[in-house]
Amino acid sequence: MPPPSPARPTLSVVVPVLDDAPALRRCLAALDAQSLAPLEVVVVDNGCRDGSVAVALEHGARVVVEPLRGIPAAAATGYDAATGDVVVRCDADTVAPPDWLERIADAFADDPDLDALTGDGDFYDLGAAGPLLARLYLGAYYASMHGALAHPPLWGSNMAVRRSAWLAVRDRVVRTDAELHDDVDLAFCLGPMARIRRDRSLRVGVSGRSLRGAGQVRRRFVRGLRTVAVHRPTTPAWRRWEARWRGTGPAAVRPGLPSGGESG
Repeated sequence: MPPPSPARPTLSVVVPVLDDAPALRRCLAALDAQSLAPLEVVVVDNGCRDGSVAVALEHGARVVVEPLRGIPAAAATGYDAATGDVVVRCDADTVAPPDWLERIADAFADDPDLDALTGDGDFYDLGAAGPLLARLYLGAYYASMHGALAHPPLWGSNMAVRRSAWLAVRDRVVRTDAELHDDVDLAFCLGPMARIRRDRSLRVGVSGRSLRGAGQVRRRFVRGLRTVAVHRPTTPAWRRWEARWRGTGPAAVRPGLPSGGESG
């Protein structure tokens, strides 16, 4: 008789939003169509003046308010409000395939030591060049941040973190600096011994609007440098890599990688 399948964790989906009603409607419609329904969808109102809150309520989402502008504050407030075993994060412009949540739940069920999971994406509004640009952009992001973190970073458009891991670091994340990458900041705070898996086959659609114009690209690059600089005094890259290679904790580097992904 085969062993029983591990129980799937419950999932809370957190979506920070600021005046993005059309994109949010598409995002929530995709969540409504999931093969595995989440325990809840938490939409964080970060000062919306359009119809975003109405859209969230139409789709049965729970709305929480974060008056401090910026994704770091809004995302953290959403994670605090979440009640599921695993907190799934996406952005208002994320469009997830129907099996997205099912695959995330199975990943955490199959690996009790997994602290966080992150995936990849494709730009759905940049024409024929969208897939190539997404691979170049995300490839550069993951490679550069992995070097600073000593494990894969998280990508806010397609990520999940075990709620117990969030509760352990929630007081260390930076909530008040809107010019930080909140996903990278959280990855830093989880620590060099965290078990974070990047699954390249776990893909979502995202808007390419963040890459339109040199100013947008430069802003994202500067935010990345700023986030690394905030953590460099206390956890420089060499110290994080040293901790990883010593492998002294329960989340130490393990031999072998899951099919289709990479772990850190």
